[in-house]
Amino acid sequence: MSLLELDAVNTYYGDSHILFDVSMRVEENEVVALLGRNGAGKTTTLRTIMGVLAPGSGTIKLDGKSIGGLPPYVIARMGMQLVPEERGVFGGLTVEENLRIAALTAPARWSLDRIYSMFPRLAERRRSRGGSLSGGEQQMLTIARALVRDARIILLDEPFEGLAPLIVRDLVRISRELAAQGRTIIVVEQNVVAALSFADRVYILNNGHVVYEGTPDSLHANPEVMKSHLGV
Repeated sequence: MSLLELDAVNTYYGDSHILFDVSMRVEENEVVALLGRNGAGKTTTLRTIMGVLAPGSGTIKLDGKSIGGLPPYVIARMGMQLVPEERGVFGGLTVEENLRIAALTAPARWSLDRIYSMFPRLAERRRSRGGSLSGGEQQMLTIARALVRDARIILLDEPFEGLAPLIVRDLVRISRELAAQGRTIIVVEQNVVAALSFADRVYILNNGHVVYEGTPDSLHANPEVMKSHLGV
């Protein structure tokens, strides 16, 4: 039994059919990259897994328990955290207040010292308001909020988008550290090179359909797939 399993999931926005019979699995301690062009259905997949969107049909199981259609706060308490593309930092609260609020309802939690050891920049800015942080610092804070809850599985939605190369390098390093520690991650990312640098397996979506599953090595060995679905 996989930690996370999707079987023939269909998702709709109103009358628009977005995901078509999407099936995928994620094992414990595995990093899975979900790739595809803009509009392929990647973010919709993460939102459906997290309960932000209810699947129209199909099943989603976390550790063998059905979670399809459950509200996000229930899924979060089961050990899953979504790091959204829009970040959602509380701009009027300090870095430390953002972290403490995230930890309030967590069944288990990381200490702030552990968070700050992984994100030294957040330690430096701990008393700064979220709204005053740079884009890269806000992304660090968003990931840190998921980690402070000791998330069993983390969904990263475009974590490197729009950030300076040096910040991307730091976030890739942190992602690799989390993967090395056995943290289970699903990452949606347009930066294919960065995502493949720490992923164990890859799924590619095209127009809401899964069109490829394999390892990064097998994907690199298949340039036609890269060109057809990723433009690389």
